[in-house]
Amino acid sequence: MAYRRRVIDDTLDELFGDLAAIALEGAKGVGKTATATQRAVTTFTLTDPRMREVLEADPGIVTSSPTPVLVDEWQLVPPVWDRVRHAVDDDPAGGRFLLTGSAGPAPGVRLHSGAGRIVSLPMRPLAMSERELVEPTVSLRALLAGAAGTVGGRSDVDLATYTEEILRSGFPGIRDLPARARQVQLDSYLARIVERELPEAGVAVRRPRALRAWLAAYGAATATDAAWSTIRDAATAGDVDKPARQTVDVYREHLERIFVLDPLPAWAPTFAPLNRLTRTPKHHLVDPALAARLVGVGAPALLRGEGTRVTARPGSWLGALFESLVTQSVRVYATAAGAQVGHLRTKNTDREVDLVVEAADRRVVAIEVKLAATVGDDDVRHLRWLGAQLGDRLADRVVVTTGPYAYRRPDGIAVVPLALLGP
Repeated sequence: MAYRRRVIDDTLDELFGDLAAIALEGAKGVGKTATATQRAVTTFTLTDPRMREVLEADPGIVTSSPTPVLVDEWQLVPPVWDRVRHAVDDDPAGGRFLLTGSAGPAPGVRLHSGAGRIVSLPMRPLAMSERELVEPTVSLRALLAGAAGTVGGRSDVDLATYTEEILRSGFPGIRDLPARARQVQLDSYLARIVERELPEAGVAVRRPRALRAWLAAYGAATATDAAWSTIRDAATAGDVDKPARQTVDVYREHLERIFVLDPLPAWAPTFAPLNRLTRTPKHHLVDPALAARLVGVGAPALLRGEGTRVTARPGSWLGALFESLVTQSVRVYATAAGAQVGHLRTKNTDREVDLVVEAADRRVVAIEVKLAATVGDDDVRHLRWLGAQLGDRLADRVVVTTGPYAYRRPDGIAVVPLALLGP
């Protein structure tokens, strides 16, 4: 199968020649190995027990092999990290080491952070632009620079197609399967998390069904900042014997460590006028297709507005999944632009902005997500409010929709179909 170029390839093209070691981090199945392999001369695949045994006996083989060297799933032999770090100290020449990891170090394993030696880049499932449905016409990087100017373009991607894209997933090895096979693969992915990934990470899963129920409740909380107690209660409705908070916290910590949970942090501006903001993250799984499978609602039901949510928030379950898809894509584009993404919500909930993208120079693009083809004045009131607070720091304001056209409203706010938004 031909390699499908990813957004992160441009970042690697830009950085790897100058940086000695880069670690690609993300959940299993997002495409880390395929991307890193494009640049490697020597590859050590640590999921192979024979290769793992060799490196456990002599980690120095990594630093004495022809470069660039790829160590796939490095966390299975943690001493490799420190060996690469020391090699970079000795010779900081660029383009030498690529590490891929689908988990952080196991509990009890202490490693140097790698700061200044190994640069970590997150890798997520396919963003919308990487799915090649239509050529994007609006660049997030240009929006952050305040250089987007006139916004235009037309997309044939409609609501039904966006719904199908949510269900197909952004996992490269899953999305192109027939529908039934795709569902089985997604179910298998979820089962492996409970039955293999967490136990192999040193987490004792004494009640697999309870963990699966918690995952389903977390999925139903997608794109909300529901309290952990609310998620736990939704997972154990009718149960007298609820899992202890400490048990749930352990599950949550390790699910984040293997990148299955991908919460969106609250945006924390570095100045006083917006100091009434919540610090609670929004809940997202690594791919909204997993949330859809956990809740168990197919395309026809989603389009009818069906689907269980753990909180009585405005909007439909499909709207929450669409917001998660937008969030996933925007985070991919933001990484390429060297920017960070958060969400904004005031403590009294009177103001809320779905996505706030902040560049290194503190310039901001504010984004609202709307599961509709049209945008009215009421849909942009929070963007207008944030513009008044930030002044020149606000590079642009955008509403991401499911409509066919990209354009600017008379008030200057950009309306952009998700399919037309790119890096």
